[in-house]
Amino acid sequence: MSHTAFGLWPYLALVLVGFLPNEIWRVLGLVLVRGLDEDSQFIVWSRAVATAILGAVAAKLIVFSTGSLAAIPFAVRLAAAVCGFAAFVTVKRSVFVGVAVGEAVLLLGGFLFPG
Repeated sequence: MSHTAFGLWPYLALVLVGFLPNEIWRVLGLVLVRGLDEDSQFIVWSRAVATAILGAVAAKLIVFSTGSLAAIPFAVRLAAAVCGFAAFVTVKRSVFVGVAVGEAVLLLGGFLFPG
């Protein structure tokens, strides 16, 4: 086996162990929800729970940061989240713009106010 092929084994393992098992559940979910009413109480509840979990994870990352993110002051992390949300709301609810602005503020604040 050549050196190049040997170097690709981690990527193959990542696809087989990380991507494919997740993708099976996503496809099964698509098949099972076909025909469900988007305004049903179950779907509305599921969307609310998913939104709450996402918000909790974002808050945990901002307040209780670890690793390199912990080196950035809390005020900068909070300002990045607020600016990202403001950009999201301002620019036609564009997720891309919200993430880009939040990341830009976080990087700029990390450079200007190192922890």
